[in-house]
Order: sequence, then C-alpha cells, then structure tokens
Amino acid sequence: MPQQARVTVAGLVILRQRPGTAKGVIFITLEDETGVVNVIVWRKVYEAYRRAVISGRLLRITGRLQRGDGVTHVIAEGIEDISGMLDILLSRQGRSEDPAFAPVQKMD
Repeated sequence: MPQQARVTVAGLVILRQRPGTAKGVIFITLEDETGVVNVIVWRKVYEAYRRAVISGRLLRITGRLQRGDGVTHVIAEGIEDISGMLDILLSRQGRSEDPAFAPVQKMD
C-alpha cells in the first residue's frame, strides 16, 4: 500500500506504551493471525478515544499508513473497541455446527 494510504487494522492489544518522553503519544501494538502492526496515537486522538485505548482488548483502528527507516506504522485517526467480539468467539468455540470454531484436537 502506498504511503499515507487510509487503512483499517484490527487485532489483539499486545502492548501499550506511553513513554514519559513522548509528549502524550501512545504506542499500541496489535496482533492477529497474520502478524503485528504498530500504531501511533497522538494526544488529540487519545483524548477522543480514551476509553477504547485504555481498556480495549481487541481494537479496530482506522488511520494513515506511514513508512520510514524500514518501519511501518499506522497513525490512528479512529479507534473502536471491539472486545465484545472475543466473547462471541468464545461462546461459539466448540460448537459442532461451526467447524471454524471447533477446539483443536491433540494428535498422538
């Protein structure tokens, strides 16, 4: 995707950082089955989506792609807490009518 492309990413929050030297910037790392994505949340965006940033376990983030020095980030513009979807997945897990959510069988 080209620099500054508008993207939407989603994943489990595996890291939140708010370094004292970052002047209010928050760094979030999301992970899904394909890998990780680094997200930068500027102070104004954080203030608008504070609850999702602080408590979300599963986030959907819309923003702009930024590349530099071999690193790719998403600069957050909108943040949605979709943690409720985890509960849906867990409630479906093991149901025989939905093989995508069947538990993994250990092979001996």
